[in-house]
Amino acid sequence: MTQQITGALYKTMILNAAAAIENHKQEVNELNVFPVPDGDTGTNMSLTINAAEKALIPMTPGTLGYVADATAGALLRGARGNSGVILSLLFRGFSKSLKNNDSADAAAFADALALGVDVAYKAVMKPTEGTILTVSRLVAAAAMAAAETETDIEIVLELALEEGYIALANTINLNPVLKKAGVIDAGAKGYLYILDAMLKAMRGVIIKRSSSRAGAEEKADFTKFSAEDIKFAYCTEFIAEKKFKTDINRLRDFLDLRGDSIVVVDDDEIIKIHIHTNTPGIILTEALTYGPLLSIKIENMHEQHSESAFACDEPAAYAARPLEPEEMKDYCIVVVCAGAGVEEVFRDLGADKIITGGQTMNPSTEDILEKINAAPSDTVFVLPNNKNIVLAAQQCVPLSDKQVIVIPTKSIPQGVSALLAVDGTEGIDDMTACMTAAAKRVRTALITKAARDSVFDGAAIKKDEYLALIEDSLSANGSDAVAVINSVAAALSGFSPEFITIFAGEGISEEDAADVAASIGEFSPGAELSVINGGQPVYHYIISAE
Repeated sequence: MTQQITGALYKTMILNAAAAIENHKQEVNELNVFPVPDGDTGTNMSLTINAAEKALIPMTPGTLGYVADATAGALLRGARGNSGVILSLLFRGFSKSLKNNDSADAAAFADALALGVDVAYKAVMKPTEGTILTVSRLVAAAAMAAAETETDIEIVLELALEEGYIALANTINLNPVLKKAGVIDAGAKGYLYILDAMLKAMRGVIIKRSSSRAGAEEKADFTKFSAEDIKFAYCTEFIAEKKFKTDINRLRDFLDLRGDSIVVVDDDEIIKIHIHTNTPGIILTEALTYGPLLSIKIENMHEQHSESAFACDEPAAYAARPLEPEEMKDYCIVVVCAGAGVEEVFRDLGADKIITGGQTMNPSTEDILEKINAAPSDTVFVLPNNKNIVLAAQQCVPLSDKQVIVIPTKSIPQGVSALLAVDGTEGIDDMTACMTAAAKRVRTALITKAARDSVFDGAAIKKDEYLALIEDSLSANGSDAVAVINSVAAALSGFSPEFITIFAGEGISEEDAADVAASIGEFSPGAELSVINGGQPVYHYIISAE
């Protein structure tokens, strides 16, 4: 029987939830309808809640409101993909409801679940039913109803979960895409695993992570690295009391110029920093301008490497290199993309900061926010270039002191077209309008292999079949690559394009890319064709038609 949720219990509940979703993430991934790996739902939810786990493990629990707020903040900054962002929003509303609570009874717990749903629905511009939103809403409603007569929070959550499982089974009927594929919603399934784990924690059942988690990465083999791989010598961690300054974004900018592997945990009263740097003294001096240092740990990674790999180079190799601050600009552009060739195109078009990510590699809100705050301008445009990253990028808007403008580009070609449209524009509003309009004009075709058996857009797709997507709709699939490519070429010709650009993915030879370009050119003889060695993962070809 649980009459009150305290801060300590809530911490245990979140840690249990993190273990549960980690153990079941592949099962959740397999429910994804999209036949191409896309930063799968289970993986994104696991990475998101793991951010909260990392923040909570070293924390001495205080009030429930304090722990809930720390959890929500870590979730928001660690949110990856749409499922991760929605999960963070559910917990953000939960935190807001309990902000001033030392603990929560059944009624307060149910109210918090309901406010979480309200926050999530308001943040998602076009809520889709038959998803995690639907299930979370019905779970909260069931909890509210149960709390009217029950004081045992375990019973309230148990009854809410029963309603959740019914709602989960019904997602297949509410969402046409799920109905075609014959599966339930992945995000909703993940959310119920989280709630179930929280209930188990109340009952004293602690979930252990499967032994396969993290594997070799938990203990790195230093013999695989040379000393030259260590760019910054000192692993520096500290906690500072937030007493004199409160603008953490400026501290992020300062750190970004002086190291890497940066983690900033910003709480109401303290700041916790992790950074690899060559100048720990300068870092700590700056930290003192925010408040007294409560704890400090500095480790020489060069020495650690020497001890682990029995290799030693001159310490002078790690001498501090002076870094000049970047000149401030009227605006900056942050771009998410993957592939050396694709990155080069964006840099040539004026991108100031590149976040390596995209399909299968959805960056977190924190990843995007760090680049925004490091950009040398008070106005920053963000081009996510992937539909599963747009929502994470939009969460950065209220988190930064800068003017952040997210252009909702959903593909690499849309991002390229948006940047090309900047030339000749004047003023931020004009730039925003031109980039948004340009992104809408471009058509994107994607050619790859199916990552799993699936039913997509009414077609049965087998794993490893070639498939082509145009604007996320299935254009063709089959074992014959030439037939699939010709189908795409014919479909693109229907748009009467003037320009066609083909980004060849990693492992694609120049000859193969030239053959694809020739096939497309036969169907659109009036279009100007360009082939770029993009080097992007997942997609063999990304094709832009304008």
